Amino acid sequence: MAERTQKLISSINLYLSRQASGIGRYVLEQSLYALFGWVPTIVGIGLRGIIYRLILKMKGWAAIESGVRLRFANFIELHRGVYLDHGVYLHACPQGISIGENTIVMHGAVLHVYNFRGLPHAGIRIGRDSLIGEYSVIRGQGGVTIGDRVYTSPFTQVLAVNHVYEDPNRPFVDQGITAEGIIIEDDVWVGAGAIITDGVHIGQGAVVAAGAVVTRDVAPHTVVGGVPAKLIREIDGRTAFVPERVVFHSS
Repeated sequence: MAERTQKLISSINLYLSRQASGIGRYVLEQSLYALFGWVPTIVGIGLRGIIYRLILKMKGWAAIESGVRLRFANFIELHRGVYLDHGVYLHACPQGISIGENTIVMHGAVLHVYNFRGLPHAGIRIGRDSLIGEYSVIRGQGGVTIGDRVYTSPFTQVLAVNHVYEDPNRPFVDQGITAEGIIIEDDVWVGAGAIITDGVHIGQGAVVAAGAVVTRDVAPHTVVGGVPAKLIREIDGRTAFVPERVVFHSS
């Protein structure tokens, strides 16, 4: 009986350690989610914009829709004009998540640092005027830095972590991980379903085609695609004008 109780207590402690930076923080954060996290419409956005300042860093007014889940909220920083859509999940851990001005995180996106190994560069930093597409996943164990005006389309994955599996005599879960980090510079467009793997650096103005798996660095102002991704062409301004194409611009 005592052993079973001890296992139960250990399981509860493990769960709590994965949810908040302390039992007091857990109670505070979960209480506010229960009271205000479900409230719909602009009324709920207004309430969360005020009340959630008790648990996270909010530099200016940020809009948080109902159903947004936050873990380790004291390590989350939202700048002015940030919008978190329904179903977004932010799991920060120490070194946390910072989202720049006017950046939008769309429905169902997951930003997950999940650093419980003491990884030195873990964290997610997103610049201003960027967009994280629906159901995209960003894993920040090795550190993910995303610049300004970066758009990721739906179902993209940015994974700054990888398993070691070279020893055939040991389960891969016992061989550790690598966490080199990912950098995406300004003005990059990542197409739907693309995957960016650990250690990759994507240069300014590059385009990653839909469905690509990027395993190597991408030069600035190039288009890459395929599995694994390879150079398709350079963006040099010499592409022939297509007269029948209708282009719309923001007002």
